[in-house]
Amino acid sequence: MNLQLLQTRLGYTFRDAGLLQQALTHRSHSSLHNERLEFLGDSILNCVVASVLYDRFTGLDEGDLSRLRANLVKQQSLYEIAQKLELSQFLRLGEGELKSGGFRRPSILADTLEALLGAIYLDSGFDAARDVIRAFYIPILDTVDPRTLGKDAKTLLQEFLQSKKISLPTYNVVATHGAAHSQEFEIECLVPKLGIQVFGRGGSRRAGEQAAARLALEVAGQALQKSPAAGRKAKPRAAQLKLAGIATVQDTAPSDEPATAEQSTKDARGDAKQQKQAGSKSA
Repeated sequence: MNLQLLQTRLGYTFRDAGLLQQALTHRSHSSLHNERLEFLGDSILNCVVASVLYDRFTGLDEGDLSRLRANLVKQQSLYEIAQKLELSQFLRLGEGELKSGGFRRPSILADTLEALLGAIYLDSGFDAARDVIRAFYIPILDTVDPRTLGKDAKTLLQEFLQSKKISLPTYNVVATHGAAHSQEFEIECLVPKLGIQVFGRGGSRRAGEQAAARLALEVAGQALQKSPAAGRKAKPRAAQLKLAGIATVQDTAPSDEPATAEQSTKDARGDAKQQKQAGSKSA
């Protein structure tokens, strides 16, 4: 285990090698593990990220700053940083965790990263920990949009439509798939003014709505870029499912859905025409 390589990636060299070892030690490995360091590192991380956001985004209010911080310090964000450090190769895990793939588990990697920050604080003080955290996050903040980071698709779609003075979308459950214990919901999202009708799927109604909202937001943006004053015609449901990448489109099969009034009229006319032709032949 080349701990010097890890320290190079962190941009920090420990004076007390024991603190580094402890920060990398999971509770499954030994009694001297990293959970207390994780607690300390979590607090320092939140403080430093809050300070960075406060200085960088002077026009944002408390609510937006809180949203940004929550998104930046959540488990997934820490896991992605840990992945860049290739932290998994330095973990000290018990035999059970090693066999179960604990070195790949996002929660373990995120917790270990926080423990490292706590260890740096104890080793050299707050400024050293702050410098390491800033080195992690400044490149991230250079590439994100503070107005949208951390917002879910439904919120972004709502804000987008409101900015264009367009009525809010409606969501409808059109189908459920699978057994009762593992249902998948198919959700329709409609934006009538733009002629948008898209479908999303998810393991819950909320997840399905989010999937549909993401697609609707993409289509709405494209529609307004091409023709700000005109809406886009809704694509057939099968085409939307293919576009969303949420279902495999099968060969066209007879529909169990009730026919529309227009279709019923066409069918009636067709039947009458066939009957007339048959009568003429008989005569």
